[in-house]
Amino acid sequence: MTRPESVLRATIRPVFDPRGLDVLRGLRRSGIVIPFAVLFTVLAFASKPFATKVNLLNLLDQQSSVLIIACAGTLVFVAGGLDLSVGAVYALSSVVAARLAQHGNIALALAVGLLVGVLVGLVNGIVVAVFEINALISTLAMSFVVAGVAALMTSGDSITLYDRRAYGNLAQTKILSVTSATWVMILAACVLGAVLWATGFGRYVYAVGGNSNAARLAGLRVTRVRIATFMISGAAAALGGLIDSSRVLSAQASNGGDALTFTVIAGIVVGGTSIMGGEGAVWRSVLGVLFLALIGNGYNLLGLDPLYEQVTLGALILVSVGAEGFGRVARRWNATWLTRPTGPRAST
Repeated sequence: MTRPESVLRATIRPVFDPRGLDVLRGLRRSGIVIPFAVLFTVLAFASKPFATKVNLLNLLDQQSSVLIIACAGTLVFVAGGLDLSVGAVYALSSVVAARLAQHGNIALALAVGLLVGVLVGLVNGIVVAVFEINALISTLAMSFVVAGVAALMTSGDSITLYDRRAYGNLAQTKILSVTSATWVMILAACVLGAVLWATGFGRYVYAVGGNSNAARLAGLRVTRVRIATFMISGAAAALGGLIDSSRVLSAQASNGGDALTFTVIAGIVVGGTSIMGGEGAVWRSVLGVLFLALIGNGYNLLGLDPLYEQVTLGALILVSVGAEGFGRVARRWNATWLTRPTGPRAST
């Protein structure tokens, strides 16, 4: 006698314990806090210069541009996108601003440099959201175009602004012993965090990244939301370039590039933002970037072989992405197992 289907289905158990998957998801979302605290504590005991005010403020100042770009990049990730052009935009904006600042109004030069980033972000957003071209391919191609334009503008030379000391006010001014670059970074992180977490636009970003089709059916302007996130990312990349060029009073087309892009993406991923979209937070990206910065700072202060730093960073990214991938596959297996056919037809 065949057992009733309801009884059979009641005996089915998920392949993976759902409670374990919930724990894994929770650790990936906020787990960066634990390793960050552990690493900070270890370095504080292992190196006396690490926990000093000078070292920590220098660390924040050096990472200010990366943090700004990563905070804005988080919005792109949450919306289900990816921006590989930030390193090139960083370079082009600084080159444009520096060139104009050599013989013109410095405030206007900075504004134009920022506008360059917004326009590149707009183009990226249109290509990805309107023409539906893969974000990885389109933004990678855009990075080549933008980097080429920056190289043509400088002919491979450095643009110096040593006789335009006022250009350095953007990054070098100190307020309460903290550089203006750090203050700008803190302001940008707070604003972007509030936008993503506490505004209607932020909720739209989560909805678009979680399920764009459902968001479109619900009446959300999916295309506009995605374009807006790329424009914010472009503006942040430009601001980062302006800050760093202001710090050293020079600009080069070779600045930024793939190294900056890799650092930004690594910080966002290590912080726990999903590469699939629909999940993430600005504060996680901030901790993710600072966590990577602590690793580099620790290698320098402890005199460790810097070659192992790259291995460490690569391993961290693999672990972060692997945890997300495992959770996604496990949930899919559970759903398949629980909904598989039962009864006489299941064995035919």
